Amino acid sequence: MADTNSFDLIVVGSGPGGYVAAIRASQLGMSVACIEDQDLGGVCLNIGCIPTKAMLTSALLANEMKNGEQHGIVAKDVTFDLAPAQERSRRVVQQMTSGIGHLFKKNKIAHIEGYGRLAGAGKVEVEKNGKKETYSASHVVLATGSRPRDLPVLKIDEDRIWSSTGALMQTKAPDSLFIVGAGAIGMEFADVYESFGTKVTIVEGMDTILPLEDAEVSKFMQRTYKKRGMDIHTGAFFQSADVKKDGVTVTFKDKKGELQTMDVDYVLSAVGRVPNSEDLGLEHVGVKVDERGFIVVDEHLRTNVPGVYAIGDVAGHQLLAHKASHEGIVCVEHIAGKGHGTVDYDNVPNCTYCHPEVASVGLTEEQAKAAGHDIEVGKFPWVGIGRAVASGHSEGFVKIIRDTQYSEILGAHIVGPHATELIAEFVVGRHLEATVEEMEKAMHPHPTLSEGVSEGALAALGRAIHI
Repeated sequence: MADTNSFDLIVVGSGPGGYVAAIRASQLGMSVACIEDQDLGGVCLNIGCIPTKAMLTSALLANEMKNGEQHGIVAKDVTFDLAPAQERSRRVVQQMTSGIGHLFKKNKIAHIEGYGRLAGAGKVEVEKNGKKETYSASHVVLATGSRPRDLPVLKIDEDRIWSSTGALMQTKAPDSLFIVGAGAIGMEFADVYESFGTKVTIVEGMDTILPLEDAEVSKFMQRTYKKRGMDIHTGAFFQSADVKKDGVTVTFKDKKGELQTMDVDYVLSAVGRVPNSEDLGLEHVGVKVDERGFIVVDEHLRTNVPGVYAIGDVAGHQLLAHKASHEGIVCVEHIAGKGHGTVDYDNVPNCTYCHPEVASVGLTEEQAKAAGHDIEVGKFPWVGIGRAVASGHSEGFVKIIRDTQYSEILGAHIVGPHATELIAEFVVGRHLEATVEEMEKAMHPHPTLSEGVSEGALAALGRAIHI
């Protein structure tokens, strides 16, 4: 009789890294178990990427309604209610998580409910409701993800001080919201809540919002958000939060070093994430972590302990769902000896789904110059693209940084309509080592937003047509 507690591969965690790794391993002929103590799908599907995008879709529709008259849509007494939008986002989550369960059954993956931790070489202990059971496998992949970072001066309670999770669960838009951190998470929730009528204030310690993006993109987005009525303080540092029964009194130092005080309804802490590497039994087998708690892996996602791997947020690099999924495939194909290769961390796209959208891949202009590249920069505005103007969303631009010697696409940056979809063309182009000329020579259909890619390429060559 087969040992039902023994597998070729055990995956701990069912987020976008874990469940993809499990499915690919099964496709490759392995017997697979996936251990999860929460709902299938991890942060991304349940309290991250997917519900946030559902809320942002509702936010976009709310803003479209505000400008409906120019399209001949005249509606009186339009109200904006966050509750139905939030309820819809949860229905979307339910549909997606049930889909993973179906995929597990289809691929004959054992779904083991409980909290998993390493218990020795090739051993994983699973705890549920106080009971423990041990499973064994030749290979163990840790895909336990990350969680919101707590600041010593800003403790998340999900009551008045929210993490992204708390922000997703609200059914009423407050009068005011104070957001600490202007990265992708902070910017997306600022978009949602402002769209539903909340007065939003953002504080960011760096000199610009979206500080990891190209400086020109960040400055454009800062101007755009200010036009929408948001108060933005960059180069400012959060100091304290005094939680009261009916709100929060916050203090921060502005760019001039002066102390500012505000009374707000709620505070959203969006200051990054930390890895879920504690209480995994790493010490039982000697798995190394770095000074920030991320599990140390090599180019094949192997830890220092044979047979133990780590992927996704817990393994560091960019904390992005698509990076985790890609690592999952690379990892298990290496285990199976299929040789997918390695992850190209220089070609991981960044996407922020606010409005207008922001997406990028490769180097910023500042990074390219600092690296010593001889560059030429091309920028093409969406007002020159007929499809963008016709849609009523012609704000922003496509920006390409190319190496003048080989015309390599060093970086691509898009701010504007459907930027997060269009960036994939540059990701593929860079993966195939296409030149800017080759991107331009590929015929793009008219009228489409994809013409922004070819016009951006032409701009980088100094010969844009429609500007």
